[in-house]
Amino acid sequence: MQDAPVSEHRQIDPLDPARARALQAALGLDPNINVGSTLPPFFHQIYFWDPQPSEALGRDGHPAVGQGLFPSLGLPRRMWAGGALTFHAPLRAGVAAEKVSSVESVVKKEGRTGPLGFVTLRHEIRQAGGLCVTEMQDLVYREDPDPNAPKPAAPEARRDEEERVDSAFDTTLLFRYSALTFNGHRIHYDLAYSKEVEGYAGLVVHGPLLAQKLMLLATRSAPIHRFRFRATAPLMHFEEASFCRNGGDMWVRGSDGRQCMTATVE
Repeated sequence: MQDAPVSEHRQIDPLDPARARALQAALGLDPNINVGSTLPPFFHQIYFWDPQPSEALGRDGHPAVGQGLFPSLGLPRRMWAGGALTFHAPLRAGVAAEKVSSVESVVKKEGRTGPLGFVTLRHEIRQAGGLCVTEMQDLVYREDPDPNAPKPAAPEARRDEEERVDSAFDTTLLFRYSALTFNGHRIHYDLAYSKEVEGYAGLVVHGPLLAQKLMLLATRSAPIHRFRFRATAPLMHFEEASFCRNGGDMWVRGSDGRQCMTATVE
């Protein structure tokens, strides 16, 4: 029997610098974070784990809907569709922080491929008594794919970038990112499930991982104060992608030219 959804969830995490160094290494960065170091933007994703027993998970490896903060909308698939972040002050490694999460909105709509559910979660992270991060996390719920239905066409990505970094992905990186974020979603590591149940061509690169790489590109120029992103097409583990920027606009372009993510940065 599932627990009733809750309206607010509080967690405290010591922000272990060793975990941040592990993410740096996985991303090909110098693992130089120690106690007191400023964490790069979005590194809070590897903290505030909420482990659930196996019987509390859905078929996809995520925490089952209808418990915790996740409402049940009668739709079996749940994905991270995008988000908006405001960075009020830097988080420091090795200093305990509190995260308070709540449901901001729940909306059901009819899309091109059937019914859709949109859930927005609000997360606020405080450290040493001050608000450091406000994050709005957008989730989308949808039906299982119809294997006989044509795949929706992905939008074409811009090609007017002023900055660009090309990156490749493999199963090891996807595994390490899943482990560091404690993300059990099977589309990122279970190839048979991803292809046969959810209808993808391969393992799906995490949307937050794409957003993380965009943020790291943005910080080459200046600190980030606000970042908003939206996933527009999945990227597979066997594909390369270009991470692009033109002023405050950012995007991820697949090797075939399709747009996988858009973002704005301030």
